[in-house]
Amino acid sequence: MSNTNSNLSKWSVASRLFHWISAALLLITWVMMFLHNNLDGSLYIGLHKSFGVSLLFWMVARVINRIFTKSPPLPPMPTWQVLVSKLSHFSLYALLIAMPMVGILMSVYGGRPVDVFGLFQIPVFVSTDRGLARFYNDVHVDIIWQMILVFTALHIGAALYHQFVKKDNLLSRMK
Repeated sequence: MSNTNSNLSKWSVASRLFHWISAALLLITWVMMFLHNNLDGSLYIGLHKSFGVSLLFWMVARVINRIFTKSPPLPPMPTWQVLVSKLSHFSLYALLIAMPMVGILMSVYGGRPVDVFGLFQIPVFVSTDRGLARFYNDVHVDIIWQMILVFTALHIGAALYHQFVKKDNLLSRMK
């Protein structure tokens, strides 16, 4: 394969950065929650929220990038796999935007502004309502987080399937 064809088959550098930094932000956000739950430190919940808001802004920028970036051609695969791929990618984007939005709603309905790394705060812009705060907590933790786990596992599993079973070098598009 020539250098030109190799470059055409990859995502743009911006798209690759958006992908991997999104993954890193999600992982860091999860680690901060894990530390908060296991070390009971308020520092970690603050960092969890800060990284979560960062992920929200990052995902909005990522969607804008995705709208204006042409995707590289897919390797040959059945139509159903293409459809599942598109649906799972769309779902991950939607979930990674919904998760921090719901987290913000959980905080503000609980009467707590969201501090973002001490740089700015998302103020309480609604009336405190503990019932809605609990509702958004349940959606955040019990629904969206579980869905992110499922779709992330599907995404990683499909990438590994293409790399090691089909051996179609799909992963090289995101390197």
